[in-house]
Amino acid sequence: MLESLGLDPVEERVYRFLVTTVEAEVADLVGNLGIDAETAETVLVSMRVRGLVRTVGPGRRRFTAVAPDIVLGSQLLRHQQALDWARREVDRLSEEYRDGARRRDAGRLVEVLPNRVVLRDHLDHLQENARREVLCLRQGHAVVPPAEEDLAEPDALRRGVEYRVIYERLLLEEQDMPANVAYGVKLGEQARVAPCLPVRLTVVDREVAVLPVAREEGTSEPAAALVRGGQLLEALIALFEGCWERATPLRIAEDGALTEGTRSCPLGSDDLSLVSLLVAGVPDKSIATRLGVSQRTVQRRVSNIMELVGARTRMQLAWRAATEHWL
Repeated sequence: MLESLGLDPVEERVYRFLVTTVEAEVADLVGNLGIDAETAETVLVSMRVRGLVRTVGPGRRRFTAVAPDIVLGSQLLRHQQALDWARREVDRLSEEYRDGARRRDAGRLVEVLPNRVVLRDHLDHLQENARREVLCLRQGHAVVPPAEEDLAEPDALRRGVEYRVIYERLLLEEQDMPANVAYGVKLGEQARVAPCLPVRLTVVDREVAVLPVAREEGTSEPAAALVRGGQLLEALIALFEGCWERATPLRIAEDGALTEGTRSCPLGSDDLSLVSLLVAGVPDKSIATRLGVSQRTVQRRVSNIMELVGARTRMQLAWRAATEHWL
């Protein structure tokens, strides 16, 4: 069990014995562990040189174990540091390998995953190794197990990985699906809903994407594409971000149910009333009459609202109000 820390089986037996007996001499090891005196002497000398045991008592013929958290804890820390370094090196070498492969063969940018099992395994592996962010478009009629069977996401959320997920409304009509989405939101998932989605997509750390493609002729098994880097991946990320901007946020109501919420609106009620008149196409002069102010005041307030929300034109202001459900 302690071989990874440099102890062979005999040394481990001796060390464990000394830990429990506090002090012992060669004869004690011979009688209790069933090893000969020469072996016991050799093992103790080796372990003393390595700092695992020390001699005590008159004549220094008795031995005691050095505290495990001191001698083994430091070794364990060094092993962990070496493992972390090796993991970083593997990641770096893998990225260099993929870069080289892409330069040699553009076809390596896309790998075909031939069936549902391989697709599920890849999705689990990618999420288990996600470091920063996972982006998902989740359609109805999934070709892989849906979110309630996805055990990788809760673990990743607990590790601090950010999830942004857009659900197709049809998917939320499936039994138990709202409760499962609500569970993810409680764990930290940012969820939104859209009337329909163009594709089912998962993007991990903006480095790799997985999306199903057409079923192969003559088989019920779906195939999928694994996309690594390049402009195709950038296009898929842009597709997600566009869908995200148009989707409606999902939130948890006071009773714990999943509901559609509105995005945070920077405008007060008076400004929203003014924007609603603009969206309805009411001229500035008529708005001024309704509000009992001058036309110049209306124009100044509109300019202030546009600056507040980052809109350069009135059309952009109306578009934001509509798409972000302020009205």
